[in-house]
Amino acid sequence: MVQGTSLVYKVDDGCEIAVDVYRPDDGFVRPILIYIHGGALIMGSRAWIHPTQVDLFLADGFAIVSIDYRLAPESRLASIVEDVQDAFAWARTEGASRFNLDPTRVGVVGHSAGGYLALLSGYRVDPRPRAIVSNYGYGDIAGAWYSRPDPFYCQQPLVFDGDARAAVGQQPISDGSGPASEGRRHFYIYCRQRGLWPREVVGADPDSEPAAFVPFCPVCNVTPDYPPTLLVHGDHDTDVPYEQSVLMAARLAEAGVEHELITIRGGGHGFESDADNPEVRAAIDRLHAFFRRRVVEA
Repeated sequence: MVQGTSLVYKVDDGCEIAVDVYRPDDGFVRPILIYIHGGALIMGSRAWIHPTQVDLFLADGFAIVSIDYRLAPESRLASIVEDVQDAFAWARTEGASRFNLDPTRVGVVGHSAGGYLALLSGYRVDPRPRAIVSNYGYGDIAGAWYSRPDPFYCQQPLVFDGDARAAVGQQPISDGSGPASEGRRHFYIYCRQRGLWPREVVGADPDSEPAAFVPFCPVCNVTPDYPPTLLVHGDHDTDVPYEQSVLMAARLAEAGVEHELITIRGGGHGFESDADNPEVRAAIDRLHAFFRRRVVEA
């Protein structure tokens, strides 16, 4: 695998926010693939991109820009969205100049919360990406699946308020991996057990302040000029309901946007780890073909 080059693309309130850029030293101008990690906007880092993914996207002809962003609950969603916008802008300007990239050919892919942010980039980033892939992402962050206690997580050992709060801090952070990740996962489980994720991440109550969530829900912001989109989701996902991708596909269809929903039968959250599953392999092949057609060869 090509080694990534790490750079800070912005500093906000003392928090350094970085990208890793992957490209071979081949001298060719390459299109840009923005990779957005998952982790419920609470955990994770840009290093969560798998080496196999790096190799496959490089083989497609991309240069990869894997981004960090500030994490909740120390930072609210408005700040996270701003970071995503700034990462795209950096990739198209300074990144393009430094790494010999084509700022006019940009795609974006994300997993879970990263898939959500990828979908959000379809209307919050200007210029819009040429193509979006959302792997088990979501278009609605105010619905009951996130704003009410979740049956799956309620079956797990109860996380108490004091333990959950002790796992997070007050100062902004942009890397929720390493030793901190387990505690931050406990905070996430706490949010799901109590239906608190929208309040902790957005800073508003979806019941009393529904309008505050509209700008952050991709499903509410699909227009005919939304980018071509590929949705991939397992229909046995216990973290992000499969219906989230079904709902997003329906809205894309209503707006006449080029799109496809690939369903992994029996697939759970993070279905791509089941590499021996022919459906998973076929979905990955179709994902790469989609990006090649819509971005690399465009």
